[in-house]
Amino acid sequence: MALNRGFAKVPVWAVYLAGLLPLAVLVWQMVLGDPGADPVKTVEHRLGKVALWFLLGGLAITPLRRFAGINLLRFRRAVGLIAAGYVTLHVVVWFSLDMGFLWDQALSDLWRRRYLLLGVGAVVALIPLVATSNDRAIRRLGANWRRLHRLVYVAASLGVVHYLWQMKVISQEGWLWLGVLMLLLAVRIRPGFGGFPGARGGVRKTSRPEAQ
Repeated sequence: MALNRGFAKVPVWAVYLAGLLPLAVLVWQMVLGDPGADPVKTVEHRLGKVALWFLLGGLAITPLRRFAGINLLRFRRAVGLIAAGYVTLHVVVWFSLDMGFLWDQALSDLWRRRYLLLGVGAVVALIPLVATSNDRAIRRLGANWRRLHRLVYVAASLGVVHYLWQMKVISQEGWLWLGVLMLLLAVRIRPGFGGFPGARGGVRKTSRPEAQ
């Protein structure tokens, strides 16, 4: 496929560079544009939304290869790490600018706004994925690496529900996020289409799994 030959020429570092574009646009808007009535919330929510873009985008890579023949597997690790980076920035902005580095206030906010606990759960699920997104961890963990990295589905699901729960009324965009997530989950677990990696009748085994 000509498209895949074109993607093969794209260096992985270019994906990391492209991943910085949403952050650059956000900084530009905050500095030179209209930050809105609550700039902190604007930055916080935008960073979280970009994190979801990359999380769901990473989950879409395998179905794209399977059903459309588009092979982006070599970029999956970069996409996952970019998503984790935006999640980190999202949490840092919340704790620093929103909570003022005050642990008591942060804990009170977690208890008062329960959807934040889902966000914390997503962060916790991502930590081992980031820690093992390297060739050494893949070699050491072997088949267990694939099992561990199923946590990305947990992180994405918690992230989407976290996003929806904070809305008083779920918007059309919110339903779109949920629909995309459900579609990706259905594609991965539907019998006859591979199921989760390593499951019965699943993705064919390779000697070296692709890093997220």
